Amino acid sequence: MFRNQYDTDVVTWSPQGRIFQVEYAMEAVKQGSVAVGIKNSKYAVIGTIKRSPSELSSYQRKIFKIDDHLGIAISGLTADGRILCRYMRNECLNHRYVFDSAMSVGRLVRQVADKAQVGTQRSWKRPYGVGLMSAGYDENGAHVYYNCPSGNYYEYKAFAMGSRSQAARTYLERRVSEGREEMSKEELIGHALRSLHSTLQDGDLNVRNCSVAVVGEDQPFTLLEGEALRGWIEEILQEADDQEEEEGVRPMEEEQ
Repeated sequence: MFRNQYDTDVVTWSPQGRIFQVEYAMEAVKQGSVAVGIKNSKYAVIGTIKRSPSELSSYQRKIFKIDDHLGIAISGLTADGRILCRYMRNECLNHRYVFDSAMSVGRLVRQVADKAQVGTQRSWKRPYGVGLMSAGYDENGAHVYYNCPSGNYYEYKAFAMGSRSQAARTYLERRVSEGREEMSKEELIGHALRSLHSTLQDGDLNVRNCSVAVVGEDQPFTLLEGEALRGWIEEILQEADDQEEEEGVRPMEEEQ
C-alpha cells in the first residue's frame, strides 16, 4: 500500500491508525526555524533564530507579544502563526473587557489547542502548520507551553522545537535541568542563547539573526533584539572560541 492513498484529506485513516495530513503539519514545524523556552518559578524566557529568504531581505519575526503577561514564539508556517497570534490577542482583549483581569495562560493555551483540533476533524479544513511556544506569567507562576498542530498541548520546564532542535534540547537537559530555580532572568536568557547557538551549523549567532523575550514576576513581556543582546552574544562566541582552542591543544599534547 502507498501512503498517498490515505493522505488526500484530514479525515481519512490509514490501516495503521495514522492521519498523514496531521503528521505532515507536524513535519512543517520540524522544518521551521528553531525556538527554545526555559522557565523557573519566577521567569519564563523564549528565544528564536530568525531566517531571511535572501541576503537582501530582512529577517522574519518569530516572537509576538500577546498581552503584557504573555507572548509566543512560532516555528513552521509564519502565516498560520500570525492567524493564531491574532486569535490569542482577541481572546485576551475580550477577557480583559469582560473580567477586568489578565487571562490565565493555561486557559488560553487550551483554547488554542481546541481551535487547532477542529482543523484535524473537518474534511474542508487543514491543520495549522505551525508550532506555538507560549511563555507567560500568572497567579500560578511562570509557564512555558507547547501547542502542537495535532491539537495536543504540553507544559515544559525547558523545551526546543524546529529545525535541529535536538541539539538545543540536549544542551537544556545537561545545563538547565538542575539549578534552574535559583537562576536569575539574565542567566536564563544566557542559557536560551547558548542553546540556540548549539543548533547553528552555517554561521554564528549575531544580533540580527536571533531574538529573545522574557516575562515574569514584576516583569512585563519584553522583547530583546539587536544591540540589547550584544553583550550575551559576544560572551557566548568567546566561550566557543576558547573551547575550540582547548580542543586543538589536547590532540597536540597527546601526540607529544
